[in-house]
Amino acid sequence: MTTKILVTGGAGYIGSHACKAIAKAGLLPVVYDNLSRGFEWAVQWGPLEHGDILDQQRLETAIRRHQPASVMHFAAIAYVAESIADPAAYYRNNVVGSLNLLDAMRACGVDRIVFSSSCTTYGAASSEPIAEDAPQAPINPYGATKLAIEQALKDYGRGYGLRAVALRYFNAAGADPSGDIGEAHEPETHLVPLVLEAAAGGAPLTLFGDDYETPDGTCVRDYIHVTDLADAHVRSLQALNRTKGFQAFNLGTGRGLSNMEIIAAARRRTGRDIPITIGPRRAGDPPRLTADPLKAKTELGWIPRLSSVDDIIDTAWRWRNQRP
Repeated sequence: MTTKILVTGGAGYIGSHACKAIAKAGLLPVVYDNLSRGFEWAVQWGPLEHGDILDQQRLETAIRRHQPASVMHFAAIAYVAESIADPAAYYRNNVVGSLNLLDAMRACGVDRIVFSSSCTTYGAASSEPIAEDAPQAPINPYGATKLAIEQALKDYGRGYGLRAVALRYFNAAGADPSGDIGEAHEPETHLVPLVLEAAAGGAPLTLFGDDYETPDGTCVRDYIHVTDLADAHVRSLQALNRTKGFQAFNLGTGRGLSNMEIIAAARRRTGRDIPITIGPRRAGDPPRLTADPLKAKTELGWIPRLSSVDDIIDTAWRWRNQRP
C-alpha cells in the first residue's frame, strides 16, 4: 500500500504545493480542510476529507480511516493585521485547533508531524540574518500562536514521544512552474500577487510605509519560492525518521528584497507599469526579516532552486494570466 500523509490545510496555497511534492515522492497526500480559505480545485493528488481542526472527533475519524504515517499541519489563519484586530479567532483556530490535532494523533497512534511555523515567531529581530537559536519574541498574535504550538510540540515530544519538525519559513511566493496550482487568497494580502494584479491593470498598489530604516524606506523580506518550500517539507518527513523530539529549521534564501525591489523586478519581467500609492505603516510589521538557512541546507540537504526574484515573478505572472 502507498504510504499516506495527512495534510491539514492541504487545499491552501502552500499546502497544495506540498501535496504535489508528496505525490512526486511516491506518497499519497490525504487533504483535511474545511475549505474556508482553501479551494477544492487545489486538491489534485489525493482524497479530500472535509473537516475542521476544531472538530477533534472528525480528525480522529479521518486519521483512523486513512492511517497516515505522518501529518503535515498547514491549517491556520495567517493574516497579521487580522490577528491584531481579532486575536480570539487566531488563538481559537491556530492554538486550540492544533492541540486538537495533536490529541487526535495521540489517540490514533500517529507520532510524527511537520508543522508549518513562521518567521513571525522571531518578531523584530535584533540582528540579521536570523538563525534558529535567535530569540523568539513575536510582535503580533499570529506569530504568538505559531510560537505557542512550537512549545507544545516540544512538550509533547518530552511527554509522549512525539517527533516534530517545525519549518519557520519566511515569505512564500511564486507558483508551481507547470501551472497546476498557484497563489490564491480571499482576500489577497500578499505583495507579489498584488503587484501583479496592479501590473495587469488593476487598482494601484498600496505600500504600507516608506519610512522604515531600510535602504529605500520599505520593508525588506526574504522571498522563498513555494516549490522550494514544498521540497523542504518532503525532506522533513525523511528527517523525522532519523531523529526524535523537536527540530526547527528556517526556510529562506538569506537574501532580503525590499518592497520597491519586488516592484522593480515585476516591472522588468512583465514589461508593465505598476502604479503605487503610499499608505501608513501596518501594526505588527517588522522592518526586516531575512533567514540564515544554513541548518536546513546542512541537515536536510535542502537547496532553494527556484527562489530567484525572476523565477518567483515569472511563475506567479504565468499563473495569474492563465487562471479562469
